[in-house]
Amino acid sequence: MTLTDWHAWHETYDDPESWQAQRLATVQGHIRDVLDAAPPGGISVLALVAGQGRDLLPVLATHPRRDDVCAILVELDPRNTAAAEDAVRAAGLSGVEVITGDAGLIDHYRAGAPADLVLICGLFPHITDADIEHVVKHSTSLTKRGGVVIWTRHRREPDMVPRISGWFREQGFEEVWVSEPQTQRAVGVHRYERDPRPVVFGTRLFTFVGVQKLRPWEFPETQSA
Repeated sequence: MTLTDWHAWHETYDDPESWQAQRLATVQGHIRDVLDAAPPGGISVLALVAGQGRDLLPVLATHPRRDDVCAILVELDPRNTAAAEDAVRAAGLSGVEVITGDAGLIDHYRAGAPADLVLICGLFPHITDADIEHVVKHSTSLTKRGGVVIWTRHRREPDMVPRISGWFREQGFEEVWVSEPQTQRAVGVHRYERDPRPVVFGTRLFTFVGVQKLRPWEFPETQSA
């Protein structure tokens, strides 16, 4: 099976007609809403599997609350973290830390948890259903009371979006907004309504498998002979 080049994958964001660019615009809009509504003082952000930081960094670059934000972005691909670090420097975002490492290890978020905003964008298609539920459960440690989680997931059958929303509700999150069912690349926004649980350091949140392995029937061209 051919492995995805996750650095090259980000190039599609530059095509405004691509589903990546359209979903990105939706995610960025909700990030702006969270920053706009944040009370005075510091704003903490955690981004799991952050890629090149395209969800968050362009928003921070021009937002009036940019200097109030302390963010931790975790991504495994060093080419992507290099691109994120370049964007951080170019925008002068002194409160943003980019970590090259396994985003499935909760210890990477030690300095920022619980946070006002947690971004789980682009992860859920690439992990098992059990791991999705596990991430949702541990989002209660990563998110402050009143904090917001923004997440994404495709709606291909079986559509997991309703189940994921249900898992968030079971853990004490209020559904703020979820894309309409006809939107094939869904975005969800949930606000945590309870006190955060203690972070259990050493916890593995998920193991990244990849959508090509989880749904091989959709990628026959990647199957080796």
